[in-house]
Amino acid sequence: MLPSSFALNMGRAGSDLALHFNPRFESHRDARIIICNSLQGGEWGEEQQELDFPFQQGQDAKICISFDAQGLTVALWEQQPGLGLEAIEFFSVEGDFRVKSIKLK
Repeated sequence: MLPSSFALNMGRAGSDLALHFNPRFESHRDARIIICNSLQGGEWGEEQQELDFPFQQGQDAKICISFDAQGLTVALWEQQPGLGLEAIEFFSVEGDFRVKSIKLK
């Protein structure tokens, strides 16, 4: 069975995310869209939607996320969540997505 969506989460903890990156093949009434958001103090921020959907089900994907004290940059757009590099202590993957490597610079 192919995935309907997956999510990458980065932040202080699972309840305090600087980045929630959620490509949706078909999930939550969405199809071929990327949802990006942040979660601070249990409250979701303003959701960003990206219609440029480069992912193919069953294919490898390379996702580049860079961050500094000002915010996070995902290859498709920029997100400025207010959590800087020193706050990234949590990383998780949800759904049928396997991380092969993480490179820190």
